[in-house]
Amino acid sequence: MAEKLVVIGGTAAGLSAASKAKRLKRDLEVTVFEKSGYISYGACGLPYYVGGMIGKADDLVSLTVDDMKQTRGIPVYVHHEVTVIDRKRKSVTVRNLDTGEEKQWPYDKLVIATGATPVKPAIPGIESKGVYYLRNVEDGIKLKTSERKGNRIAIIGGGFIGLETAEQLSEAGLKVTVCEAMERLLPFLPEQFSMQVADQLTAHGVELRLGAKVQAIKSEGNAVKGLVLADGELDCDDVLVSIGVRPASQLAAACGLPLGVKGAIAVDDTMRTSDPSIWACGDCAQMKNQLTGKPCYIPLGTTANKMGKVAGTNIGGVRETFPGVLGSMVTKVFDLSIAATGLSLANALEEGYAAKECAITKNDRASYYPGAKPNQINLVVDTKSGRLLGAQAIGSMTVAGRINTLCACITAGMTVKQVSELDLVYAPPFAPVYDPILIAASQAEKLVEG
Repeated sequence: MAEKLVVIGGTAAGLSAASKAKRLKRDLEVTVFEKSGYISYGACGLPYYVGGMIGKADDLVSLTVDDMKQTRGIPVYVHHEVTVIDRKRKSVTVRNLDTGEEKQWPYDKLVIATGATPVKPAIPGIESKGVYYLRNVEDGIKLKTSERKGNRIAIIGGGFIGLETAEQLSEAGLKVTVCEAMERLLPFLPEQFSMQVADQLTAHGVELRLGAKVQAIKSEGNAVKGLVLADGELDCDDVLVSIGVRPASQLAAACGLPLGVKGAIAVDDTMRTSDPSIWACGDCAQMKNQLTGKPCYIPLGTTANKMGKVAGTNIGGVRETFPGVLGSMVTKVFDLSIAATGLSLANALEEGYAAKECAITKNDRASYYPGAKPNQINLVVDTKSGRLLGAQAIGSMTVAGRINTLCACITAGMTVKQVSELDLVYAPPFAPVYDPILIAASQAEKLVEG
């Protein structure tokens, strides 16, 4: 009788695990259950769909249910929610959300890839009509097709998703206000970088309220009318809540699987849980920080895909381990690109490193070449060993490639001296003679003891 693999979750991690396991074990009987109506979609593209840059929700979808069945031999059931995991009997209870029917589904091996859910603040009015989240395709459709009473929207939260959506809705003609509880945006960046992001938003007509803790959502007839902030009130017609996510680990916790950082499912380097028959991957599971070796929780689509591949490889009978994450990320706010990898200075000091940082400004190509724009790079270095610990950059779109290079340097354990000696490419359309990376590393060398 064929071995049965059940996968809970049909997005990045779940489908990566299912596909890899099936590829390695052709006779494996794989079944995927997905609570929503969409699978294999690019959640990071949702702000651009909401703003109109991407025309149709289906454009975000990479694989359909039919694709999975016909090309990979894996049946996927959408609108099917797994409500119970019975580890003793090795079965799951599955509810068809369209009919309400429930049935038991046996497994030999199980993958939990339930993702994450938006944080919903416990404030009055949070259930009002006109309050939106942006986590899955259905969320994006609701926000894009909302019957707005006006054109004013407040975004609670100044993280990457909140700022990307602010950009897109502003360009679509809405009056956008971003309310951030902290005193500055993106606190993992150096303060001067955060100020530039704020200036970029206001220059493009986005109102910014910093240190603005939301105490309530005003409503009239259950419809949003505005926000009550600690320092006053704000009128608006709709609200997008974007203050982060938490791991959807309730199902795992209910069957007795241990949880770890921030309530994420605890796993080893092979993505296996404490139960030898169950793996967990993606935004519901904890990760490991490559630099510190400690468990962490940094939910990103790239990470989810890699974790799913590792889980599927091990289920398929080949041992593979997940090396961990550096938290590499990039975004764009109007004309400004922002990227980061590794530890911020605050993180490095908290971890006990003798860390310092330095920042440089250098054009992204030869100064005489048309279109040259300044890039600012900030490096975090361990002053005792000289090892590069982190990097943040802001400027033109080329900062993404430069942060990727610095990510590779951190992964390889390089010192800033070694980084300064890299044989990087040069041609006027692409970089100055001394690339901004080399200039930044040379400056960071001066911080190293001895």
